[in-house]
Amino acid sequence: MALHRSAAWPGVPLALTSAALFGASTPLAKLLLGRSDPWLLAGLLYLGSGLGLGIVHLARRFLGIEPPEAPLRRGDLPWLGAVVLAGGVIGPVLLLVGLTRTPASSAALLLNLEGLATMGIAWLAFHENVDRRLLLGALAILAGALLLSWRGGPEGIGWGALAIAGACLAWGVDNNLTRKLSSADPVQIAMTKGLVAGSVNLALALSQGAALPPLAVIGGAAVVGFFGYGLSLVLFVLGLRHLGTARTGAYFSMAPFIGALLAIILFSEPLTYRLLAAAVLMGIGLYLHLVEHHDHEHAHGELEHEHVHVHDEHHQHDHGPGVAVDQPHSHVHRHAPMVHRHPHYPDLHHRHTHEHSET
Repeated sequence: MALHRSAAWPGVPLALTSAALFGASTPLAKLLLGRSDPWLLAGLLYLGSGLGLGIVHLARRFLGIEPPEAPLRRGDLPWLGAVVLAGGVIGPVLLLVGLTRTPASSAALLLNLEGLATMGIAWLAFHENVDRRLLLGALAILAGALLLSWRGGPEGIGWGALAIAGACLAWGVDNNLTRKLSSADPVQIAMTKGLVAGSVNLALALSQGAALPPLAVIGGAAVVGFFGYGLSLVLFVLGLRHLGTARTGAYFSMAPFIGALLAIILFSEPLTYRLLAAAVLMGIGLYLHLVEHHDHEHAHGELEHEHVHVHDEHHQHDHGPGVAVDQPHSHVHRHAPMVHRHPHYPDLHHRHTHEHSET
C-alpha cells in the first residue's frame, strides 16, 4: 500500500534530498583523498560545512528572512557535544580511512550500513516502532553490504570495509542523538557541528604532522563539505522531525546508490556482477521501506516543548502575551492529551509505544 501523502510530505522528499547530497559527496571526497591526509580532509569537509552554513545564517539575519525556528538551549549542549564527537569526529575519519582501501563504488554502497545502524539503535534503544516490512528491508540491505565487503579466502572482510562499517555505526549513534535536537534550528545545529568537528579534526591532523593541501583542494573540500555534509544535515534534521529516526535513516539509504553511480562515472570502475547483485538487494530493501503504511488509533499524552509550527490538529493552544501570532511561529507550548487515528510516523508528536505490530 502506498504511503499516505499527508504522512509522507514533506519528510520523505527532505530525507531523499539529504541522501542525494551526501551520496554525491563520497566519490567526490575520494577524488580529494589523493592529495590530502584523510584526517585533515575530514576537518576541511566539516569546516566547509560550518563556514558555509555560518554565511547562510548571517545572510538570513542581514536580509531579515530568518525563519521562526526554535534556538538551541543550554540543555541541548550535552546532546550536541555527543553528536559532534560521534558524527563529526569519529565517523568521517573512519570513512576516509576506509576509502583509501576500498573502491569508491563499493564504499558508497557499504554506507547503507548507516541506515541499519540508525534503525537498530532507534528500535532497540529508543523503542521506535519497526514492523516486519522494515525488518525485511533491513535484512536485504545488510545482505547487499556483506556481499560487497566480503573479499573471500583468508582475508575475509577487508579492513577498509570494517572502517566504513565503524563510520556507519558512529553515524547511527549520531543520527539517534540528533533526534533529541530535531525541534531546534537545523542550520544552527549543522553549523555548530561543522565548525566544532572541523576545527577538532583539523587541529588533530596538523598536530600529527599532516600538511595543508593546495588551495584548489581546500576549496574543493569546502564546496563538497557545504553541500554533502552541511546542507545534507540540515535536510536530515528536518526529515527527523517528520519521520522519526528509523525511517529517516531508511530513506537516507538512497545515498550509496547515488555515490556508486558517480564513482563508476568518475573512476571508470567496472560494473561487476557482485556490484549489481548488491544494488538489487539494497534496492529491494529501500522499496520495502518506501511502501510502509502506518495507521492506527493512538493516544497523545500531555507534552510541553518548543519548535516551529502552525495551528494544525496537533497545535490548538492559546498564546500568552508577547508571543507572535503570525504562522508559522515558534514558542514553548503545551499539548493537551488526545486520542485519534490517522497515518503517521514517529515524528515530534508521535513517539508513542506499540503493544503489538500495527500497520
